[in-house]
Amino acid sequence: MSEPKKQQKLRTIDAPFVALGPCGVAIRDRLKHLTDVDDTVLRLVGEHLGRLASLDLKNRCADGLDHNSDMWAARKQHLTADSSSRWAGSITKATHDQWVLSRRCQLAHIRGLEAGVRMLMHRLSQPIGEKGTKRAPGGYRSRGEWFHKSRRLATLEYRLGVARAEREAGVVHVTRGGRRLINNRHNLEAAQLTAEQWRERWEAQRWFLSADGESGKRFGNETVRVTPDGVVSIKLPAPLAHLSNSRHGRYVLATRVQFQHRGAEWRERIEDNRAVAYRIHLDVERGRWYVTASWTRPVVQTVPLHTARCEGMVGVDTNAGHFAACRLDRHGNPVGDPKQFFYDRSGSKDHRDAQIRHAISQLLHWADRCGVKAIGLENLDFAAEKTREKHGRRSRFRQLISGIPTGKLKARLVSMASEHGLSIVAVDPAYTSMWGDQHWRKPLTSKKRKMSRHDAAGIAIGRRALGHPIRRRTAPPPQHQSDAAGHRTAQAGPGARGREGTRPPVTERAHDARSRTGTQRTRETSASNTVRDARSSGSWQQMSLQDTG
Repeated sequence: MSEPKKQQKLRTIDAPFVALGPCGVAIRDRLKHLTDVDDTVLRLVGEHLGRLASLDLKNRCADGLDHNSDMWAARKQHLTADSSSRWAGSITKATHDQWVLSRRCQLAHIRGLEAGVRMLMHRLSQPIGEKGTKRAPGGYRSRGEWFHKSRRLATLEYRLGVARAEREAGVVHVTRGGRRLINNRHNLEAAQLTAEQWRERWEAQRWFLSADGESGKRFGNETVRVTPDGVVSIKLPAPLAHLSNSRHGRYVLATRVQFQHRGAEWRERIEDNRAVAYRIHLDVERGRWYVTASWTRPVVQTVPLHTARCEGMVGVDTNAGHFAACRLDRHGNPVGDPKQFFYDRSGSKDHRDAQIRHAISQLLHWADRCGVKAIGLENLDFAAEKTREKHGRRSRFRQLISGIPTGKLKARLVSMASEHGLSIVAVDPAYTSMWGDQHWRKPLTSKKRKMSRHDAAGIAIGRRALGHPIRRRTAPPPQHQSDAAGHRTAQAGPGARGREGTRPPVTERAHDARSRTGTQRTRETSASNTVRDARSSGSWQQMSLQDTG
């Protein structure tokens, strides 16, 4: 007799919550019709300030964990003589932000190494050839693979020790211009670049032309100023003041900018002299200059969870290549056919980003037409789920997980949904694909509608965002599988109109079925064809006196 199968232990599922709205805005426009003198001045200013930013970053990294406000003030005072107090403030703030970001990346690197070490130690402790489970991988296939993985474990442990020591000492490794670009210098053929092209990109990435906004100042910025008419002027650093073509050491560019996106909001802000930050940068590949305006705004107050659920929900399952969405009413019932919004993750970074934005725009427009107020989305994070230590030779599976957008998707979706008046309800992704396929895929599949596993997962995500269980119905009551123990559906509450009620008697169903002529045949039993059970259209009456004749 075989042993009973051990029941799988489920992990605790986190409660859904409404994601916070965006806290900042950034818009961009092209600087057209620049003269050769304008281009030369922008390059000289960017190169000069970039050199100061590199020196300041070197000093900040040398201070390490001993840095304080007095050292910050000393660094700013040292930079002011070669630029201005406002340029020095922007440089020191950017340097501090870059150092803090490097510390966060260093911590993430340490956690990744720790996860890799734990996984390798677990797999090395298993017998060779041991099969794994859904929760934990097994051993390695051969002794040769076991040996190579033991060597990799020693390498990761050494790297982990070095990273922990550097973090305790406050040492960070920062490259102004990007580490990827500096590594391309050693692989120009693979990057399809020449030495001159690489040098031009490297210098442009190390320029500094960013100015922080100041509330109460004219048009929100004294360093890089853009008037409501689109006139752009720059406060030149002290060594380059002789290049100015306007008063007070300013240089006015021979161009006009017109922010098409959020232009009215930007114009209203600068007319009220509220802070607006600007960044001027060069796109080397296209040979074009751009200006980016950004400002902060109060975090959009999220609606309560019960308010977001009042008009139903659109459940979205995120996949590598498309979004699977399904509309549900407030009781958790699917409405209409599921929708798929496709995107292409191949190509350049800009192409992939444009594909994601286009798919999100289609999703939001469809949600507007559905009349819902919120979108249910999985709170995904595959940071520790795509390492080769866990999945081994399953490189295609690791690439599949890496192709699913997570962090950027959430940031873009929250920002774009706020403009449509939609809220984002984040749910726990545990078991959504498995339970959705188990409870919803087969019942909703018909000859005219095909349900995929991803469509069923979208329904499961929407039901969890609405606060309903994923399964279609609860277990039947114990009393003869009847309604004696209470209503057994999980689709609607007891007070909802149109909920499933108690079944009427069989005789009433039969009479109702005969009275509805011309309608579709129902499941009620029809009248018997035998003489004994045949019903008569007349009425039966009992005689008052017995007939004795």
